[in-house]
Amino acid sequence: MAGRLNPGDRIDARTLTDIAGRPVALPDPSRLVHLQFRRFAGCPICNLHLRAFNRRLGEIEAAGVREVVVFHSTAEEMRQYESDLPFAAIGDPQKRLYAEFGVEAGLRALLDPRAWPGILGGVVDATAESIRRGKLMGNANPHGGRVGLPADFLIAPDGRVRACKYGAHADDQWSVDEMLALAR
Repeated sequence: MAGRLNPGDRIDARTLTDIAGRPVALPDPSRLVHLQFRRFAGCPICNLHLRAFNRRLGEIEAAGVREVVVFHSTAEEMRQYESDLPFAAIGDPQKRLYAEFGVEAGLRALLDPRAWPGILGGVVDATAESIRRGKLMGNANPHGGRVGLPADFLIAPDGRVRACKYGAHADDQWSVDEMLALAR
């Protein structure tokens, strides 16, 4: 695993492919990228978190930020759970990007009591969403397991990391307001 990135570090330019087969430039040459490393496709905590970004996507885009979300799942799994995301969703089942960006996994993802309210809220929300829309609930057997930790990166068009956060537990990521403040 590579070491963790810090503000001021630069990432190499590359083109990723989202779950719909579309190319995604990283960095984006014309705007900031909020690169989110989530856990697994169908993760109730992740999906609750991403709905907050979905609800405020107009505000995020008006701030000049492009959302890109990475899961340690296959594209096939992601299409079952994440196909309705309005932003680029990238599958990384071999966790190559996770390693390159220093994003870790560990039991503390779920055992840290600070994660428990997010776990409960995510499960309740996933259950309600499943009933309301007939959508699949959380993934019972996710590729890559359940103990991934989240991470957030704000990447400038020149590839420089403007800000980053490595989660200490499964529900430790930037809120929309925190990300927008960092983007200003």
